[in-house]
Amino acid sequence: MAVSDGYLTWILDQLRPIVPGIRVRRMFGAVGLYATDLFFAVVDDDVLYLKVDDATRPEYEARGMPPFRPFELHASMNYSQLPEEILEDRDALQLWTRRSLDVARAAKRSRSTGKGTTKRAAKKRATKKAAAKKAAAKKAAAKEPAAKKRTR
Repeated sequence: MAVSDGYLTWILDQLRPIVPGIRVRRMFGAVGLYATDLFFAVVDDDVLYLKVDDATRPEYEARGMPPFRPFELHASMNYSQLPEEILEDRDALQLWTRRSLDVARAAKRSRSTGKGTTKRAAKKRATKKAAAKKAAAKKAAAKEPAAKKRTR
């Protein structure tokens, strides 16, 4: 789990024209890449991984790109390896990076509004849904006797 200085410099040289305000943060032998305050990429073992979600992950999978797994037995952390040829194509790199930034932005927005996948947010949604169902059933029950009276 190491990142060579040469590889990191090369990655940053590729991304600086595309990601203004890019910054680096070393963590546990890997490197996190940020666009201002958005954590959008990880570099580990001289491999670049971009942030993905359910909408963007299939394109990575279709190209055979593995997810980032810092430990073999742990699930992916929603980052997938960027195809190496994308790093050589400025336009393609810009497109893939922009999508990764969009995913990071959406994830951050989701966390800040409480609409993420936390247990608390899920419980809150379930409670709202149950209340809506109960209100709809009550409304339907109130309409039912009126409809029966008209048919008599």
